[in-house]
Amino acid sequence: MGIFSRKSDAADATTAEAAAVSPDLAALSGDYTIDPSHSTIGFVARHAMVTNVKGSFQEFDGTLHLDGSDPSKSTATLDVKMESVETGSADRDGHLKSSDFFKIDEFPTMTFRSTKAEALGGDDYRITGELSIMGTTKPLSIDLEFNGAAKDPFGNERVGFEGKSEILRSEWGLTWNAALETGGVLVSDKIKLVFDISAIKNAG
Repeated sequence: MGIFSRKSDAADATTAEAAAVSPDLAALSGDYTIDPSHSTIGFVARHAMVTNVKGSFQEFDGTLHLDGSDPSKSTATLDVKMESVETGSADRDGHLKSSDFFKIDEFPTMTFRSTKAEALGGDDYRITGELSIMGTTKPLSIDLEFNGAAKDPFGNERVGFEGKSEILRSEWGLTWNAALETGGVLVSDKIKLVFDISAIKNAG
């Protein structure tokens, strides 16, 4: 069971709206808090033109509002502490926190605020909003897949989503790079963003 029931014709908006008001879907409507200990906010960058470097942020807060009867009213927020970046290398993490990249002393937080939510059919969504990094705010769309809902052993009602997007870091002022002797640059401009979210329904 997904936020949006699977259907044979994903383009049939009328069917999607009818499915959205089923009792099961309505039960998922409400406000949720992202659980950082069971969620991942990550990124992938191409390094030296030949391999990928993966990283993630260890400290963040976020909220979801899910509306089963009118999915377009669903919203999301995310606040990420840039000093919590980890890539598996202390030297690289230190460089990312420096004035060459994130300038964490001046810009300690990255934020996302949704402005639009769409049902794409089945368990697929797209959420669009504004991503702010280092004082620059630009639109970002994230494709999401609903992974399911469950009650954990502690009585928490949880929902799960996986998401992905891509940005050009230069559009947010992240322009540091180094030329390679063989041509190309050390760090790709294109950055893949990955999200694995577990959120707990708020009491009441």
